[in-house]
Amino acid sequence: MTYTHVAHDVRIGDHVILGNSVGLAGHVVIEDWADVSPFSGVHQFCRIGRHAFVGPYTVVKQDVLPYSLTSSKPEAAVFGANAIGLERRGFETSAIESLQTAFRLLTRSQLNTSQAIERIRAEAPPCACVDELIEFIHASQRGFIK
Repeated sequence: MTYTHVAHDVRIGDHVILGNSVGLAGHVVIEDWADVSPFSGVHQFCRIGRHAFVGPYTVVKQDVLPYSLTSSKPEAAVFGANAIGLERRGFETSAIESLQTAFRLLTRSQLNTSQAIERIRAEAPPCACVDELIEFIHASQRGFIK
């Protein structure tokens, strides 16, 4: 859309939506089906995972988890799975519920990341989306937004 800036060496997946005045610094990776709302900025070397939704005016300084709903109010934070977007894209209810469980444990349980991943593996029903979320976390070099 208008005034969107895509810097050098940025990789943008398929079906990505970039709102007005989104700024992407160098070496950013945006995976398939991600939505970045207007007036958001993404720091260099950050990744935005598949099916993630980034709210308006969000400053992304760390990786955005796949399937997440992430927004700045006043700091960037994950508010759970992008349930509405995933439902519209045909994800099964069981997969969305598994992701909601994983995000609750990861962001609201007061556990550190390693402890949260152990609990996710123990409590969340098996799901390829949750496996992808855990792989994304392990691959993160800048950390990720909780």
